[in-house]
Amino acid sequence: MLALSIMIEGQNGLNWQRWQTLAREIEALGFAGLFRSDHFTNPEPPDIDSLEMVVSQAYLASNTKRIHFGPLVAPLSFRDPLLLARQAAAIDDLSGGRFLLGLGAGWQEREHHIYGYPLGDIATRMARFEEGLEVVSRFFRSTEPVTFEGRFYQLRGATLLPRPQRPGGPRILIGGNGKKRTLPLAARYADVWNAVSISAPEFKERTTLLDTLIAQEGRKPTDVKRTFMTNLTYGRDLKEAERLLQPRFSDLELAGRPLEEAIATLNASGKIITGGPEQALYQIQAYAQAGAEEIMLQWMDLDDLPRLQHFAEHVLSKLN
Repeated sequence: MLALSIMIEGQNGLNWQRWQTLAREIEALGFAGLFRSDHFTNPEPPDIDSLEMVVSQAYLASNTKRIHFGPLVAPLSFRDPLLLARQAAAIDDLSGGRFLLGLGAGWQEREHHIYGYPLGDIATRMARFEEGLEVVSRFFRSTEPVTFEGRFYQLRGATLLPRPQRPGGPRILIGGNGKKRTLPLAARYADVWNAVSISAPEFKERTTLLDTLIAQEGRKPTDVKRTFMTNLTYGRDLKEAERLLQPRFSDLELAGRPLEEAIATLNASGKIITGGPEQALYQIQAYAQAGAEEIMLQWMDLDDLPRLQHFAEHVLSKLN
């Protein structure tokens, strides 16, 4: 059965009041999980509230009972993988195994410049990411002290104690669509793969490729859960959806087209799930048919709970 979760941008005004309210609502409404980005700030000013990611995850571990959660994703460009692994193991244990450690290479130049972290070119980011994945995986899975001499990270008899309650440690989620680097890394290291803003046919094509890559690693396709993240711009009816979509209608591809035709075009792109209940449900089911086991829906308006409640009643409930 397809699971639906909510994903929010943690640098987009998130504070304790909003996070606590969202945690209560997401669990009460029946969503499968609550995920958030891990950024200090946005790519463009102004800077607004940005709740620290690891601390916010520890809150969910103690203050929710059912939902799973984690970062989408924590960049190894400014997160030390060994410290993050220790934090992840503790949070997973505290929550009874509900934490997913989402890891990424890092991309946002502005936050790295402001806070003094070297981002590097794409080749550097991916090399650091791959090495970090190797370090985290060994740290989680080895019961013996780990020694590793790499370009970016070094371990000299490091041991994770206490050992994670989950055999093999917290689940690792790798996000991204790249065929040459990201999917092979997911095949080797991930427990969960998260595609980002691609169409349903593209998702199906990537998951088929992932099956092949997983087999080459000596693993089974069922070893890696298939998930998808995209924006949700949901209207309680088409009139409200049209109002919410107004900024997008300046796009030459959409200008002057009938509303339902424009919504169908947007949904087909994979960059958004939009429309009223009928259109949103149809598009979500298209990803389920393409092989998605869970969809993380990016919800941008942190204070608009009535629309989220309407979505749960009129869309989420239809899937359950």
